[in-house]
Amino acid sequence: MAGEAVGHAAEAAAHGIDLVPVVVLLAAGVIGVPLFKRLGLGSVLGYLAAGLLLGPSGIALITDPGAVLSAAELGVVMFLFIIGLEMEPSKLWALRKQIFGLGIIQVTICGALLTGVGILLGFTPVVAFIFGMGFVLTSTAIVMQLLGERGDLVTDSGQKMVSILLLEDLAIVPLLGVVAILAPHTGDQGLLARFAGIGIALGAVLLLIFLGRRIMNPFFALLAGTKLREVMTAGALLVVLGAALLFQVSGLSMAMGAFLAGVLLSTSTFRHQLEADVEPFRGILLGLFFLAVGMSLDLAIAAENWIIIATSVVAYMLVKAIAIYVIARLLKSSHGEALERAVLMSQGGEFAFVLYTTAAAVGIIDAPTNAIFTATVIISMVLTPLAIIGLRFAMPKSTQSMEGVEEADGLSSKILLIGFGRFGQIASQPLLAMRHSVSIIDNDTEMIRAAAQIGFKIYYGDGTRLDILHAAGAGSADIILVCIDNKTNTTRIAELLRDEFPLAKVMARAFDRGHAIELIRAGVDFQIRESFESALAFGGEAIRRLGATAEEADDVVAGVRERDRQRFELQMAGGEQMAGRHLLISNAEDQAREGGVAVDPEQVEETVANSTHASAPV
Repeated sequence: MAGEAVGHAAEAAAHGIDLVPVVVLLAAGVIGVPLFKRLGLGSVLGYLAAGLLLGPSGIALITDPGAVLSAAELGVVMFLFIIGLEMEPSKLWALRKQIFGLGIIQVTICGALLTGVGILLGFTPVVAFIFGMGFVLTSTAIVMQLLGERGDLVTDSGQKMVSILLLEDLAIVPLLGVVAILAPHTGDQGLLARFAGIGIALGAVLLLIFLGRRIMNPFFALLAGTKLREVMTAGALLVVLGAALLFQVSGLSMAMGAFLAGVLLSTSTFRHQLEADVEPFRGILLGLFFLAVGMSLDLAIAAENWIIIATSVVAYMLVKAIAIYVIARLLKSSHGEALERAVLMSQGGEFAFVLYTTAAAVGIIDAPTNAIFTATVIISMVLTPLAIIGLRFAMPKSTQSMEGVEEADGLSSKILLIGFGRFGQIASQPLLAMRHSVSIIDNDTEMIRAAAQIGFKIYYGDGTRLDILHAAGAGSADIILVCIDNKTNTTRIAELLRDEFPLAKVMARAFDRGHAIELIRAGVDFQIRESFESALAFGGEAIRRLGATAEEADDVVAGVRERDRQRFELQMAGGEQMAGRHLLISNAEDQAREGGVAVDPEQVEETVANSTHASAPV
């Protein structure tokens, strides 16, 4: 049997089915990446290191990284498609100044500076231009991955970087045109071909826009009618890869084709379904891309030309980072934001490989020079995750701008409200409706400025500090409302008020049942769980819609509220979360009855008591 199995394996290998590279790559991903994440080095560096180990410069289990890289570029394509799905046309239009303003400024200035660096390193002006402009094109995959892992894609700083990356991805198109112009032995026929290429590219863009606006929605509606998940997945992949192919054969970037397809589908009713279908492929292929980049680093070439490569990496990354920082500061970005952008975008990117390969194909640079340029970009990509780790120590501590914000000092209203988030805003309305004078403090300056735009006067102050409570008038207040959303700080404030201002009545927002008990023991006069009453109203409306009269619904809600009060008193007296559990109305008996299973109520109670979730607040 064993011999027969070996024979089948050999036969499969002979017919081109070789699972060894697939298994090796998957193993590298599932072992190396979690290890690097555990060490705090990030997933990107884990993929790059695993690729370097597996590639020709390592143990050589993968001997053709170029083939892997070509396939893995689909990961970048799918990543751009998903980013496009998040970029509705209105949102993209709102970013037009950043894309075509900030993006063009950064690409132009960095390109000029890096071209100058290339000339100083001894390259001819044309070759230095190719080298510098390729390095300007930041790695979309790395930056997007890092921003996504940190949850910064939707922040203002993240949106600016996304805008620059989009412009850089667009820039590859005219740069390839410039390479064709700079190529030796170009004549009139070449010029006509270039104009024809521009026309074909514009036609591809217009065709994709037409298909996206007129065809794709009916197409997916037709597929949805089949109610077959695999058909919808195939349709999603067809759209992504079809758009990429259309742009590729038109001389444009595959990633930009996928991005534009995503933008056109961002307002579609099938948007979330498409994202769910593409996401698994995107994650695997993007990881494969980073593995392939690591494999592509030829340590032999790097060792042979280590002086020029090391000098180029340091010079290009340093000059690019300084330029990005200065541009960001001149355009009113904070020091921290400018520093973060400079470090994140200081490396070269995957589109540099396209530019260098094209330049080598038309004779502008030779093969060894192409290898040096490529190694420089790859090393810069490998160094970026390490630079991000160093950035943690260099980043200034975040401080809030106090512009337009007044600190609490000498307040004397009889009512003090601490925390003006969604809970505090609603709680303030009955008080203000009764014309009571209310002093309000909060420690979020952005929220304070936003509240000022709709007519509220909020003072800056941290309620956990005793001196701020004095300045906010806690000593003269009749009642103090603690409405912040931090459990620990709420309890801390309640304890300060109990010890320092015992005459004031204190009302506090509780997070859950356990926190409510904690607050009562800290001395508050009244507490309410933030979602308790809204949840009761929600459930009451549900039974009304199921046929209960308004009076019946009110009686049921009142009964639930009374049961909760009794249970709460038992928990306060006994000090146990499970006290009064007999007062909870359970669905276990009904569910078991529907399944035809007899239920012992005492057994249900014992099961609940022994459950791992028994301490969860209800």
